[in-house]
Amino acid sequence: MKKIIIHSVPFFISLIWLLTEHQTYNPILLKGPDFLRFYLILLTGIYLSVFILKFFKESVSKTTFYFLISIFILGLIKLIRGLYLGKPIGYLIMILIIEIAAIIIVKSFQFNKKFN
Repeated sequence: MKKIIIHSVPFFISLIWLLTEHQTYNPILLKGPDFLRFYLILLTGIYLSVFILKFFKESVSKTTFYFLISIFILGLIKLIRGLYLGKPIGYLIMILIIEIAAIIIVKSFQFNKKFN
């Protein structure tokens, strides 16, 4: 339960930013730079929460992995929409590649914990 609350805070902060700045609940409809700001706020918050859990000696659980995958899927949806509309997607592709590497690193920490 504690992990869900810790990981929900970045979602609420990014949704509050989305609502106050753009008066919408749908990040998919944002234009490129605005979506990237929203996405980076969300990613920064979620990875800070992962580091907070590691600082308190908590294990990386499936809950953490599901939050990371859901954020990645949001980025993929926006990537597909950008491709479909013919918009530039270079920055989003770079962020998604970095996110894949980060997910693999977080998953390897989970894998290493099981064997130690």
